[in-house]
Amino acid sequence: MYYIIVNPASKSGRGAKIWLKLKPILENKGIAYKAFFSREAGHIIKLVRELTTSLLNDADSDMILKLIVLGGDGTLNETLQGISDFQRVQLGYIPTGSSNDMARDLRLPKDPVQVLENILSCREPVLMDLGSLTYEQMSGEFSRQHSGDPVSTRLFAVSSGIGFDATVCEEALASRFKNILNKLGLGKLTYLTIALKQLIKAKKVTCTITLNEEKQIYLPKFLFVACMIHQYEGGGFKFCPGANFHDGLIDICSVGNIPKWLILLALPTAFSGKHYRFQGIDHYSASRIRLETSLPLWVHTDGEVAVKSSSLTITCEPKKLQFLL
Repeated sequence: MYYIIVNPASKSGRGAKIWLKLKPILENKGIAYKAFFSREAGHIIKLVRELTTSLLNDADSDMILKLIVLGGDGTLNETLQGISDFQRVQLGYIPTGSSNDMARDLRLPKDPVQVLENILSCREPVLMDLGSLTYEQMSGEFSRQHSGDPVSTRLFAVSSGIGFDATVCEEALASRFKNILNKLGLGKLTYLTIALKQLIKAKKVTCTITLNEEKQIYLPKFLFVACMIHQYEGGGFKFCPGANFHDGLIDICSVGNIPKWLILLALPTAFSGKHYRFQGIDHYSASRIRLETSLPLWVHTDGEVAVKSSSLTITCEPKKLQFLL
């Protein structure tokens, strides 16, 4: 039995059309499944939490829950928040979002039919690291994309960031321009366009990065810090080309002490991972990271933006996710 979480609104409504294409394949193969459809931001968390609680409530059972997520990186992120027992859940992912950075790093087929076929034929899941972000401080300013009180800890599969990259994600979530470009197959341009706009508006903020409770880096002029499990974020920016999703470490792209005009030159090179040639853009890796900024800034997990914060702790959860690949 497969339990399928569908975000019909992903990629400006294409998620629903892709599901209609995949549904007959399951039925023709005689594969048992139940499909659930998200209605709004946060709904998937509730759906998955109810599923895992009801189906995995018997501690003596050896049942493995097989979930398939059809949506974008944000849909995948919400799914992670609802899983109560990762040892008894195997997760497949059919990318239908606008950025699809997880799929890009894993080199998943472009054809969702082929992705589904691979998931169904997978016998041994791949173990992947997850990131865990804890808000040590949260400001009272919440994203217009979320309702209710924010949680103090969130998991992430692809990346998390504070500052400029999270601000870009926050604006992109509500962008009508994004929906238009998605329909034209140009979703990547959404993030690049908003990034250039936010770069001009960015305020001067300081940041202290502490790695593994030992090494400390101070940035007197900080733009953003991206903490990565996978190589890409923001629709194809290869911020951490050396990131490895099963090495127990989080790769960090730190951008600070660099003039804005130089960022304009550096940003396009990040699509190919060549941005570290610029002074002020640095790479680190650690299993535990603490970030402290002089002002509360937007924070994202897999492109999902909930709150502003000025103090975060990010840790790696080694090989926590069983991924059907």
